[in-house]
Amino acid sequence: MLTRFADQVAIITGGADGIGKAIASRIASEGATIALFDINHVQLKRTVAELSKQGFSVSGHVVDISQESSVEKAIQVVAEASGRLDIIVNSAGIVGPTSTKITDYSVADYDRVYHTNLRGAFLMTKYGIKVMESRNYGRILHLASIAGKEGNPFMTGYSSMKAGVIGLVKGIGKEYAETGITVNGLAPAVIKTALNNDTDPEQLAYMTAKIPMKRLGTVEEVAAMAAWIVSEEASFTTGFIFDLSGGRATY
Repeated sequence: MLTRFADQVAIITGGADGIGKAIASRIASEGATIALFDINHVQLKRTVAELSKQGFSVSGHVVDISQESSVEKAIQVVAEASGRLDIIVNSAGIVGPTSTKITDYSVADYDRVYHTNLRGAFLMTKYGIKVMESRNYGRILHLASIAGKEGNPFMTGYSSMKAGVIGLVKGIGKEYAETGITVNGLAPAVIKTALNNDTDPEQLAYMTAKIPMKRLGTVEEVAAMAAWIVSEEASFTTGFIFDLSGGRATY
């Protein structure tokens, strides 16, 4: 297991902090060369320095995944530098307004959530597959959410965009089912990260109360499951949304 990703190259979006950072650290600890994509250049620099100090092979790239040219160029840079691209984990995302009725939800906020959470997932998948096709191998994992399955009230943008990510995973997984490229998703319930700082406390309490385990998940738990999904071992699963919800998921 310690060398499960030896000689492999992985891109992790949202890799400067939270879930992305935890997944990057886990995969790097098992031998992968990691490229972190993030829009927060200050935190990105800190994380690259931290992981490098631990002896991991890691590079940082300031990328806005909602922008096509930014995504295309960054993926090409990584592929050309390494000569390959084996893994993409897309964990970049924003919550957007919470505790907000749809009638009060601005179109500008909705578009902002769309650009990062769904358009970004589309762009990372499109340009990632373009590189992976040459070797007929790849693992793409998108962080969806239980909100995309069940719908969290008063979070119109987040719930609908994560539902869109689930549709993207299922559709593209089938498109490439006869290749060595798999496309899967992971749907956590609430995970303890800095992202929750932007969530209304009442909204957060509502979501936590719906988890039968009555606690938040941890980034380490997400990383452990993600590492298997993007490994060579996970060779007969594609277009699937994995549960990580403390018992909340009903399907």
